[in-house]
Amino acid sequence: MTQVATIREKHDGALGDTMNLRLWLRLLSCTMVVEKRLKRRLADQFDATLPRFDVLAALDRHPLGMTMGALSSSLLVSNGNVTALVRLLVRDGHVAISPSPTDRRVSIVQLTQSGAAHFETLASAHHEWVDAMMNSLNREQREKLFDLLGALKMSIAGEDANDA
Repeated sequence: MTQVATIREKHDGALGDTMNLRLWLRLLSCTMVVEKRLKRRLADQFDATLPRFDVLAALDRHPLGMTMGALSSSLLVSNGNVTALVRLLVRDGHVAISPSPTDRRVSIVQLTQSGAAHFETLASAHHEWVDAMMNSLNREQREKLFDLLGALKMSIAGEDANDA
């Protein structure tokens, strides 16, 4: 008989009849476990970090490069955080920084050939890991969960609009 591993939830699910809170904690538990596994595997197998992976992924989606400001906006982090990450990636030869041809005060960050190859390797492993973690869900379940999370996203966005 195969044994299925379980993931502990915050408060061990003992929150009584507060379904919305229980749902939030279930989402949080899943997110935290996935993120922890991805971080550990990137570190163990590639000596990489998830923030560096995120920078490389953003730059991979913009082959002509991005300004530092656009990069920080797309990653939802401060300019200072992006600057530190970019400097490390420059040091490792994965990205290059050049002045904008239209405004010398603006820097353009772009993947190098080495960086693109490195990201391709990381992304391939990342996809395999995520696929493995979602492996027990069939296609219909994944599509339904995707749709439900989309509805939740809209609900959250709508609630925020009420604050305005």
